[in-house]
Amino acid sequence: MTDTSLPRRLTAPPPGWTTSADVVVVGSGIAGLTVALRYTELTPAGRVLVVTKDVLSAGSTQWAQGGIAAVLAPGDTPDEHLSDTLLAGAGLCDEEAVRVLVTEGPDALKRLMEHGARFDRDDRGELQLTREGGHRRNRIVHAGGDATGAEVQRALIEAATHEPRIEIIEHALVLDLLTDAQGRACGITLHVMGEGARDGVGAVRAGAVVLASGGMGQVYASTTNPLVSTGDGVALALRAGAVVRDLEFVQFHPTVLWLGHESTGQQPLVSEAVRGEGAVLIDSTGERFMAGVHELKDLAPRDVVAKAIMRRMAETGDDHVYLDARSFGEEKWRARFPTILAVCREHGIDPVTEPIPVAPAAHYASGGVRTDLFGRTSVPGLYACGETACTGVHGANRLASNSLLEGLVYAERIASDLITPRAVPGPDVAEGDSGLVDPRTRGRVQAFMSRGAGVLRSVESLSGVARALRDAQWTPIAVEPCLEAWEATNLHTVATALTWAAAARQETRGSHWREDFPDRRDDAWLGHLDITLTEKGELVMEHVPHVSADADLLAAGLDPAEIHTLIETAFREDLSTGEDVTSAATIPAGQKAVGDIVARRSGVVAGLPVAAAAFRHAGLEVELRVKDGDQVSYGDVLMTVKGETRELLTVERTALNLLTHLSGVATATAQWVRAIDGTGARVRDTRKTHPGLRSLEKYAVRCGGGVNHRIGLYDAALIKDNHVVAAGGVAEAFRAVRKAYPDILIEVEVDRIDQIEPVLAEGAEEILLDNFTVPQLKEAVELVAGRARLESSGGLTLDTARAVAETGVDFLAVGALTHSSPALDIALDLRGA
Repeated sequence: MTDTSLPRRLTAPPPGWTTSADVVVVGSGIAGLTVALRYTELTPAGRVLVVTKDVLSAGSTQWAQGGIAAVLAPGDTPDEHLSDTLLAGAGLCDEEAVRVLVTEGPDALKRLMEHGARFDRDDRGELQLTREGGHRRNRIVHAGGDATGAEVQRALIEAATHEPRIEIIEHALVLDLLTDAQGRACGITLHVMGEGARDGVGAVRAGAVVLASGGMGQVYASTTNPLVSTGDGVALALRAGAVVRDLEFVQFHPTVLWLGHESTGQQPLVSEAVRGEGAVLIDSTGERFMAGVHELKDLAPRDVVAKAIMRRMAETGDDHVYLDARSFGEEKWRARFPTILAVCREHGIDPVTEPIPVAPAAHYASGGVRTDLFGRTSVPGLYACGETACTGVHGANRLASNSLLEGLVYAERIASDLITPRAVPGPDVAEGDSGLVDPRTRGRVQAFMSRGAGVLRSVESLSGVARALRDAQWTPIAVEPCLEAWEATNLHTVATALTWAAAARQETRGSHWREDFPDRRDDAWLGHLDITLTEKGELVMEHVPHVSADADLLAAGLDPAEIHTLIETAFREDLSTGEDVTSAATIPAGQKAVGDIVARRSGVVAGLPVAAAAFRHAGLEVELRVKDGDQVSYGDVLMTVKGETRELLTVERTALNLLTHLSGVATATAQWVRAIDGTGARVRDTRKTHPGLRSLEKYAVRCGGGVNHRIGLYDAALIKDNHVVAAGGVAEAFRAVRKAYPDILIEVEVDRIDQIEPVLAEGAEEILLDNFTVPQLKEAVELVAGRARLESSGGLTLDTARAVAETGVDFLAVGALTHSSPALDIALDLRGA
């Protein structure tokens, strides 16, 4: 706990006016406007109020030069985009959140184009795709060369202003969250800077509040962020009691136009796409210095490039390096990067003929208000998306051009969650002491943050920043409520939390670089730092170990991508474009519950990680009580699930369908295994599986103690009677397979004793004895005498299993295991939270 006391509310006059809406959205960038537009599309009678601090176009979105990353090229895949994102995130990405991003991103981008966003295309009308740092494929769409953000903002503003159910209040600074007696968000207070019916401090009453107010770059003296990016959303969330996560991970863009020592505030960005098109970094001697740093050289992830630049500056004593794009020529500069060209020339630099001076500057906050997969924060009714949120997508370092995509995807997810009927908010309840920071301290706070909590950090530098922040709270005069004081207080709150987190994380990871702890330390720091503000205004931190949402699936040897695709298919079948109408009608919005997954019969459980993945996909918390392969009895609790009651019951059937079926397979397998225990034979499955479930059903066989036969038609050859007929004989068939696939396992099925010797002569490693009687099996075992493995298949029952196994065969093949095993009875028992 810090020794600093921060205000729980901003000192402000009482609201002089009140309005209402179904949803209030704070912020008018890509995230905020997408929430508003998508909500009104999904809810015919829905009304949204958008509050924006300046004019609609003044946020960070319009400054995004590079573009939007999405899997659109024929050779690209979501798995590759996921891999690139996880690699950049330095071990702290939420894999499920990233998977949502890369799978839902292309469709979200297409809907953005339906709203009128026009991206650059080639002569054939195809989207032009480029690369940026950390991407191994061309997957960045762009507009106007280097004016993607401006085009996205233009399209969304035009769409929003033409939607009569979206009301917009400009020049309005959000102050604090309104909550009711149950602690649920029921609106906001805000200050409108203007004159008219809504000026001064007012209140908006709403069933839900969405924070999409952008980043916190203005906490530093030099940043690419606009003046409005003062961390208002994160500060408000802290004051409301919400959890904020991983604030220490501030990304410093490596190539920001260097304008001299005295230049502060928003600095011009030189997009990573310039390097994506072939520009290279050089030092003052003209030497390229990225070649030996990373395999991607100048296109390495941003944290790698920023650190390399800082190291080279330290070595040379220079205060900047250069980006050399002279090879482009005038025509390419004008066509591809007209905005950057104009900005450079405006500052006396001609990139056509000279290298561009660049240095790192604060750019993007990977941390923020902690959310689940539907943008829900720890405060009921409060959502967050865009740079304000920490969805888990970015981990310790954002991959280039994932931010606009994240804004699109998670804004749409919030809108889909908001379409369920909202709880009627009660009267708002004011809690906590109020206070303000003297606005004159703003410049001093920014200077200390840049010097001590910027790209390079240490215990000494961070301690100095912490002292400066404590000193900034003291003022000899009463601070009057005003825009400058509110912004300064927000900056001070965010800076305090950020500095504390940066001091606590004693390692270097992603965009967090500690000079005194230069190594990444997964043993101690593979986790998240969650911060909350107590009722007394004290910051409290919790270190939460990072557990991959797919850790259980990976440990089970299952492919997470395959499982998530299966789950999403099941959800689409259940919900299509609608909702769970029974749950929506009978369960109040926001109600929470705990559900126990309970065995109704004894058996062997299998599929717990799969069922857990289904529940987690809907943002529910899961605690496993047993593990796959365990023998369970009637009444045993297998797992406990917590969260929104509606979500829990909506997901119940998908989760239980998979769990009961797989547990049935495991239970049946265990019965066969017990029947032949001690004989030396093994029970194994066949390819008689259900479409889409083969890997899971074979996994369930392993959970029951059995072993798997071949997975498909590709991993082993099985010569059967029809192959023999087609090839002209068993020996001919064997030789044909061996010639075509010299390294593959060849199995041969026989149904007569006299077929065995010719097969052995050819070198068969496994012989499948189809429908042999027990005496015939004994004869076959004696004939083969260990020269090949033998499997008995066809006509097997539990009653005859032991007799068959005692003949000396190696395997009993039981197709019924995966094809027709009865489900194990497992149910969900709902109880109170």
